[in-house]
Amino acid sequence: MKTLRYVLCDVFTDRPLAGNPLAVFTDARGLDAATMQALARELNLSETAFVLSPRHGGHAYVRVFTPSRELPFAGHPTLGTAFVLGGPLQALELRLEVDAGIVPVLLEREGARISFGWMTPPASRPFAFENAGPVLRALGLPERREALPGSDDGRQRVFIALPTHAAVAELAPDFAALAAATDAGVYVFHFDGESCKGRYFAPAAGVNEDPATGAAAGPIALLLRQQGSFNPGAVLRIEQGAEIGRPSTLYARVKDGEDGSPHVEVGGCAYIVARGQFLI
Repeated sequence: MKTLRYVLCDVFTDRPLAGNPLAVFTDARGLDAATMQALARELNLSETAFVLSPRHGGHAYVRVFTPSRELPFAGHPTLGTAFVLGGPLQALELRLEVDAGIVPVLLEREGARISFGWMTPPASRPFAFENAGPVLRALGLPERREALPGSDDGRQRVFIALPTHAAVAELAPDFAALAAATDAGVYVFHFDGESCKGRYFAPAAGVNEDPATGAAAGPIALLLRQQGSFNPGAVLRIEQGAEIGRPSTLYARVKDGEDGSPHVEVGGCAYIVARGQFLI
């Protein structure tokens, strides 16, 4: 029998029992992918992270699973894992290896406590999502002829802007129809000039609605900047998860890199709420 210890933390919140819950197995050495997947299915959180020895010079290699599949990168597991590991390591910066690349995470502290983190997610590739009709129908929205903007960092996400915060909050998707319409995650949002209201649906990945989607926050900030709605260097506040009882707050900013290309960062808090173990 093997004892597997894990830490449960709520990510993109500064209080317990809110945000996006995450289980972090702090020593997953010796586990195969099938066992990791089974543990993620058992916990049934939107994602579960498994910490392994680094392979490419980072502090740790992190594998991420939804209840039904492995992901090359996800935002709240990366940030949450940095909070879990950052305390024992007493580090101000962690470099976490994921299958999509190395993600630097800068940690801010108040005394011994980690209070905030900024991560630089892997670069995502924009694409145009052409077959929007079935997705819009599954969301109960009017159909459009034009393609929808999307991003791809190894996992495709489609973005749909709505006219008001209330329109986002009132959505009641047909999740079976949405899963049949696309394998991509679907992020619906409204930006009012100051803050963004978002909801993320990924039923094809086993997550009907995600409380907080860090991997979508950066592309949203970049999309708003490209549209002229969001000033370079400003911090975008994103609210998500209230409709499923998990209010979350994410932050994103886009700076100009040394080569003139945009540099995207996603930030937030996390709160450790429990520790446990599996006996398998």
